[in-house]
Amino acid sequence: MTRIKRRKGIKLFFYALPFVLLIVAFNYIPLFGWGYAFVDYKIGRNLADMDFAAWKHFNKLIVEWKTVSRVLRNTFAMSLLSLATSPLPMFFAIMLNEIKIKKLKSIAQTVTTLPNFISWIVVFGITFSLFSLQGGVTRMFTGMGIDLGPAGILGNNEATWYFQIALQIWKSLGWGAIIYLASISGIDEALYEAAEIDGANKIQSIRYITIPSILPTYFVLLLLGIGNILSNGFEQFFVFYNSLVSDRIEVLDYYVYKVGMVAGDYSYSIVIGMLKSLVSVTLLFIANQVSKRIRGEGFI
Repeated sequence: MTRIKRRKGIKLFFYALPFVLLIVAFNYIPLFGWGYAFVDYKIGRNLADMDFAAWKHFNKLIVEWKTVSRVLRNTFAMSLLSLATSPLPMFFAIMLNEIKIKKLKSIAQTVTTLPNFISWIVVFGITFSLFSLQGGVTRMFTGMGIDLGPAGILGNNEATWYFQIALQIWKSLGWGAIIYLASISGIDEALYEAAEIDGANKIQSIRYITIPSILPTYFVLLLLGIGNILSNGFEQFFVFYNSLVSDRIEVLDYYVYKVGMVAGDYSYSIVIGMLKSLVSVTLLFIANQVSKRIRGEGFI
């Protein structure tokens, strides 16, 4: 029996090994690149041949703190809005689950999931055609007497955060609901039958059975979201960036790209990346401790 279990364990280990190697290759090996933060990096030269810069690039972070703090403000604002709207896929999954007509349910799930597979550059093209000054939506709002600003919603600095989070919700709502639908499918039907016998209506069944059953899934995803609070993505903000909204749309990932790839200051961009990683790990451990105190269990 022990030999059979050992063989099964070895077999499962080799199944998981390729994925473990991918995680190591893309998440841990790049950490050796942090060494470039302590030198004046020049393309084409070995690390050992570069001039040692000590804390030069870390001091630059302090000098440039006004800009970095603005970027962090935008990053945290977008992330907090994303966390605030994180229950939406859960409630959307509950709504989908209550659709009893299978064909209608399949159509609704397909239509809401497809945007996840649309490139952000395509999303920008669609958005521009709708919300530019000559776009159909802009004209409709103008006709209703709603002022979207002289440059429209795409150039409205005050509305940038809310407009971008709305696009994120539209793009990810259906995809995010899939994991909750899987969690709902694992709920014992006997619980609903017992609730129905006791006289519970549909709203009460959702409140006292469905939601408590899928809350652990939500909290795990919430903790992962907190751990990635400084990772807003790059493509969305790259395509929607313009001078009118640059003060609000420049998040940390875009700023690292601009410093490293556009300005060519690779060492300083690595320092910013290090800051991002350290803050993210710290927030993840804090969230995990809070979860242990509130729920009695954590993620880590």
